[in-house]
Amino acid sequence: MIAIGSDHGGFELKEHIKKYLTEKGIEIKDFGTHSEQSVDYPDCARPVCEAVLKEECERGILICGTGIGISMAANKFKGIRAALCTNVFSAKMAKEHNNANIICLGGRVTGRELAFMIVDAFMDAEFQGGRHAERIKKIHEIEA
Repeated sequence: MIAIGSDHGGFELKEHIKKYLTEKGIEIKDFGTHSEQSVDYPDCARPVCEAVLKEECERGILICGTGIGISMAANKFKGIRAALCTNVFSAKMAKEHNNANIICLGGRVTGRELAFMIVDAFMDAEFQGGRHAERIKKIHEIEA
């Protein structure tokens, strides 16, 4: 199951991504927001991060206007490795090399079709381990 959440700036793109993934047979858990009414992105990041950390959802997608604020908020959660992805290669590498468990997108700066390709790259990629695992371990040491 994939956790998804957004603030008002990412609401429209979130709805498109939900439909896209659902049509592909991927189960989604939507943590809101559920309208374009203004909300604070840290509040939107929290439930998605918690669901990923509790392993209720295997990965997460967070969206705000630019993706910047929501990625900053998500990365404050110990154990979350959220990557702001603006292209397909970054999304693939975020998972393969950095074992990202959440990707962040900008609803006001990322087109729908590009967002679908970014999400697909993230979903299709698997962590490569090896030398990358040692680097992830070092990230966890910084968190501690």
